[in-house]
Amino acid sequence: MCSKIDESIHPTAVIHTSAIIGKGSFIGAGCYIGPDVVLGENVIIYPNVTILDGCTIGKNTIIWSGTVIRERCHIGAHCILHPNATIGADGFGFRPCPEKGLVKIPQIGNVIIGNGVEIGSGSCVDRGKFSSTILGDGCKIDNLVQIGHNSVLGKFCIMAGNSGLAGSVTLGDGVIIGGSASIKDHVTIGSGAVIGAGSGVTGDIEAGKTMLGYPAVEARKALKQWAILKRMVNEA
Repeated sequence: MCSKIDESIHPTAVIHTSAIIGKGSFIGAGCYIGPDVVLGENVIIYPNVTILDGCTIGKNTIIWSGTVIRERCHIGAHCILHPNATIGADGFGFRPCPEKGLVKIPQIGNVIIGNGVEIGSGSCVDRGKFSSTILGDGCKIDNLVQIGHNSVLGKFCIMAGNSGLAGSVTLGDGVIIGGSASIKDHVTIGSGAVIGAGSGVTGDIEAGKTMLGYPAVEARKALKQWAILKRMVNEA
């Protein structure tokens, strides 16, 4: 990062005249900062980042190369967005139409990300259809994670690599989602619940429960089922 104030914005960066750049911020080569974007103090934007119209970025946030933040999304302070993360892509919304097959439903919501959130490389947080997709303070999202439109994550949730939330999923505070786990749309998972790696959640989960398997059941039940199945196979 450049040490001189007059070198803190690379000459190849394209910044709209209406954008507000906070004191001490750094903008690397090839970045695009759109109309009415607001960057807080000491924001670091590495080369080739795109931030579209009306976005806000909180102070001391770091955005790595290749990240795209689409229009009207809001990122909190002290966040880290790793390379090629996508914030605010269209939600996966279509409706059947006899004449045209599948018709795209406009996705006019946004994404709101709290403070201290970290989002891994290649992960995607879709914008809400009409409202907001929300990630609470302190959430940690691994690489290659999908968060569907209108999902709401409480504070300090963890999602490990290759896991995914379908649309309109609600997570309480401190939920842990293991790697490659899949959560069905419109499911609510209570605070402190743990979803084991590779599990498939098809219904609501009570707070504090640990779930395993596909479809996911309580951990003790799943382990008993697996033990019985193993015994049957060995005896066959």
